[in-house]
Amino acid sequence: MLLEIKSRLKELYKKLSGLRDYLDIEKNKTVLKELEGKMTSSGFWDNQEKARSVIKELKNIRAIVDPFFECTKEFDELNELIILVDEDDQDSIKEITELVCRLEKNIDSLEFKSLMSGRLDRSNAILSIHAGAGGTESCDWASMLLRMYSMWADKNSYKTEIIDILTGEEAGVKSAVVIITGPFAYGYLKSERGVHRLVRISPFDANRRRHTSFASVDIIAEVEDDAEIDIKESELRIDTYRSSGAGGQHVNVTDSAVRITHLPTGIVVQCQNERSQHKNKATAMKVLKARLYELRLEEKKKEMEAEYAKKRKIEWGSQIRSYVMHPYSMVKDHRTGYETSNVGAVMDGALDGFIEAFLKQKPRK
Repeated sequence: MLLEIKSRLKELYKKLSGLRDYLDIEKNKTVLKELEGKMTSSGFWDNQEKARSVIKELKNIRAIVDPFFECTKEFDELNELIILVDEDDQDSIKEITELVCRLEKNIDSLEFKSLMSGRLDRSNAILSIHAGAGGTESCDWASMLLRMYSMWADKNSYKTEIIDILTGEEAGVKSAVVIITGPFAYGYLKSERGVHRLVRISPFDANRRRHTSFASVDIIAEVEDDAEIDIKESELRIDTYRSSGAGGQHVNVTDSAVRITHLPTGIVVQCQNERSQHKNKATAMKVLKARLYELRLEEKKKEMEAEYAKKRKIEWGSQIRSYVMHPYSMVKDHRTGYETSNVGAVMDGALDGFIEAFLKQKPRK
């Protein structure tokens, strides 16, 4: 039994060694030290935006470096412990076996993070959901997706902020834009970009017939304020309007909502979640900058889909994933083949299996 454990530890050592090189651990340690030095320097908080940028970068690096050294520490402790264990001490062997299983799980998690090596993968994500053709059915489906991603974010300790939402005439939402904040938010969620299809017995159909609904999900990375995106005021059309809502005391009675159109590209962004027009404009500009940055990457590298030039229709045949609730239960990703019959869990935010399957099929960069 001890020989088997030692063999497993040997394989784990190989994995850790490979991850050390692939994740540039030594380089990241140096960068981490430099960032910590900046934080302790006098006048660090004089420039609030630059300070927040440094803190964000520090958190992103620690999200990789800290788990690596935790795994290394566990490995070293196991190596020392196994020397002291006797082959006949079954209780100790059982305990070590459990510790090895835990280490394997932690290294697998770290290896999963290593799949996200793109330059934007560590960034926050800006998620947009749009209902397809189909009226109330599609609007309800869009609201279900909004809830699903909100619950996934909550399970992963990410912060969510709805910056724009357009409700359906009878139920659900026609569109929604959400900023999801946390390390690797974009790296995880980029797998969700595409058309999502729902098959179910409609709760809006008195005859209880089966309906198929579609909604599209778009994911872009939030870019830093110092990214090289030059936006000229002369290229913008800025419109203000009154925030929409269900009525009552929380509806804004001033024209605080902001819509910005980038005239050269035709990209339109809007924000209405704040009472301050200034804050809404700042958030909308942040989203516009992210969209322009993504557009530039598409043009330069041709690595991402040309989603702004050739949008596929939100209809049959273009979906990346199907959610079937009738006549059977199944969620299937058509790109990877990954599927599960636990539709309820998926709708409650259990998306990690789909995300992992997508990332593992992509070659490392």
